[in-house]
Amino acid sequence: MQERDASAELKERIDAAVGAGTPLQLCGSGSKQFYGRAARGERLALQEHAGVVDYDPQELVLTARAGTALRHIEAELANCGQHLPFEPPHFGADATLGGMIACGLAGPARASVGPVRDFVLGVRVLTGAGQLLQFGGRVMKNVAGYDVTRLMVGALGTLGVLLDISLKVLPRAPERLTLTFEAGAREAIERMNDWAGTSLPISASSWVDGRLYLRVQGSTAALTAARRRMGGEELAGADAFWMSVREQTHAFFQGAQHLWRIHVPAESALFDVPGRTLIEWTGTQRWIVPDDPRADLTDESRRAHGFATRFRAPDREAEVFPVLPAPLRRVHRELKKTFDPHGILNPGRLYPDL
Repeated sequence: MQERDASAELKERIDAAVGAGTPLQLCGSGSKQFYGRAARGERLALQEHAGVVDYDPQELVLTARAGTALRHIEAELANCGQHLPFEPPHFGADATLGGMIACGLAGPARASVGPVRDFVLGVRVLTGAGQLLQFGGRVMKNVAGYDVTRLMVGALGTLGVLLDISLKVLPRAPERLTLTFEAGAREAIERMNDWAGTSLPISASSWVDGRLYLRVQGSTAALTAARRRMGGEELAGADAFWMSVREQTHAFFQGAQHLWRIHVPAESALFDVPGRTLIEWTGTQRWIVPDDPRADLTDESRRAHGFATRFRAPDREAEVFPVLPAPLRRVHRELKKTFDPHGILNPGRLYPDL
């Protein structure tokens, strides 16, 4: 892996863009370029700013530059029996750490360990005004005002160019086992929620094509007890199944030009939408491929006290993310003005006016 600090060159590009009033399209490997609204501006390549800056396995903390490939980070962690516990999707062989933070997407374990933002300890960023700023550090701590480290997670590069990121990592479980059950979607959601309220070491859950999948992890004794209590059939090749869900290579996702990502309370009723459904995270995350490409799941999600995202769609000029309430939209605009006063960083990627 080539290690390089390109902070100075990136600052020069930002300063030049500010002077010329040129919008910039931030780009790592491009593996998640499909996500969000259409990107605009000159391409600002970030992959050359790469390399692990510091890794302390005993302290469970890793700091790396944003252009570092996730596969390199995961390999280094694996050498020490550790991992990124939220299982971020790559969606490409060269996916980067910065792209992971900018998109804020987590994989199958999200319901058991928490979201990406809970593991970000600190960031060094380059603002749209050309300022180099450091937020947070190498330990968890509360600060007054905005938690800027968390603000950067899921911002899609609209608030700053991520340079360095410090993350909390965790040891890998010694063993894991996936159990499968034949079940309808409603029954699967009920089982997921019933078992989630117990002490069972469930680390991931999914339902697709009439089968419920539950992954448990821990010691041999814990897995033996869980299997005795839960029943079901052991899934051979389970790692490949969970990888296919994480990376959306499972047959469910194939040919899904219109893919909706729905977040609702775990016990919510199934949506009355003709099409295909895959359920994750104890029922809180649901992927829907509607039969009708014109279907809009926004209102139905809102009625269920949740929200909908057009995760994949041919038209990337339309709204992708849920419409923000007026007070929250004002907060977003003020944050954008603070971190990117000239509006040059990924303009319109989140919302048309941000």
